[in-house]
Amino acid sequence: MSQTQPQQHPQYPPFQPPQQSPQQVARNGLGTAALILGVIGALSGLVPILFWLAGILGVIALVLGLTGRARAKRGEATNKGVALAGALLALVSLGLSVFGAYTTFKAVDDAVDEINKSVSDTKAKDTKPSGDAKGKDDKGTSDSGTSDKGDKPAAGKAMAAGDSVVYDDDLTVTVSNAVAFSPSEYAAGHKNGNHSYKVTVTVTNDTKKKFDASLLTADARAGKDGVTAEQIFDDKVGSGFDGSILPGKKATVVYGFDAPADAKNLTVEVTPSFEYDGTQWDLKI
Repeated sequence: MSQTQPQQHPQYPPFQPPQQSPQQVARNGLGTAALILGVIGALSGLVPILFWLAGILGVIALVLGLTGRARAKRGEATNKGVALAGALLALVSLGLSVFGAYTTFKAVDDAVDEINKSVSDTKAKDTKPSGDAKGKDDKGTSDSGTSDKGDKPAAGKAMAAGDSVVYDDDLTVTVSNAVAFSPSEYAAGHKNGNHSYKVTVTVTNDTKKKFDASLLTADARAGKDGVTAEQIFDDKVGSGFDGSILPGKKATVVYGFDAPADAKNLTVEVTPSFEYDGTQWDLKI
C-alpha cells in the first residue's frame, strides 16, 4: 500500500504593524523670547534715561525674532507671527533708544552750558561792577554807563562821536562822527534833496571766543523829529560786517545814512547781536 505524503503549507513571517515616525516637537522658544524682550525694550525706551537698556534688549530681540522666523519657515516652529512681532518690537526699541540717547545727551550738554555760564557770570561779577559797561572816548576818558550784555548808558544819555562802549565780556564798539559824502548815481537808499552821511563802526573783540560780526545791525534816526534815516548802499558803503572776528582782533565797516537837509543830528543805534542790547550815539551833522 502506498502512503500519502502530508501537504506542506508555505511559511509567512508574523504580521507586524507599520512603524510611525516620531512627531517633531515645535521649537517656539526663540520667537517667544523675542516677543518678551521686544515688549520690555519698547517700554524701557519710553524712559529716555533707559536708552541703553532699550538698545541692548532691542538688539537681542531682533536677533531672536529673525532666527525664530527662519525656524518657522523651515517648519521647525509654529509661532511665525510671534517671532515677527518680536522683531518689529525690537526695531521700535532701537528707535526709541536712539531718540532717548539724543534727548539725554542734549539735556546733559545744556545743563553743562548753564553751569559754565553761571560760573562765568559769577567771575565777571567778582572782577567788574555788576552790569557795568564803560563808554570810553578816543582819549581814554570814561563816559559812565551801565551795560549787562549791552545796557544803554546811564540816565538815558547817548554816547558821543568817537566814544566806545565796552560790554561785560570785553567786546568794544566804537562809532565815529558822521561825515557828509556824495552817493554815486548807482547808490540805493538816497533821496534827492536829502544829505548823505558816512559813519564808521569799529568792533574790537577782546573776548575769549570769536564774535559773529554778521549779526551786527546799525540803524539811525535824524533830526529833532527822529525820522528814520534810510541806510545807503553804495560801493563799499553800507556793505556791513561779514564773517567772524577772532579774539584779540578788530574789524571796521562804513555805514551810510540818508537824512533830511534840515537835520542837525543823527542818532545811530548799534546792536552787536541778539545777545546784546543796542547802544546809541548822538552825532552832530
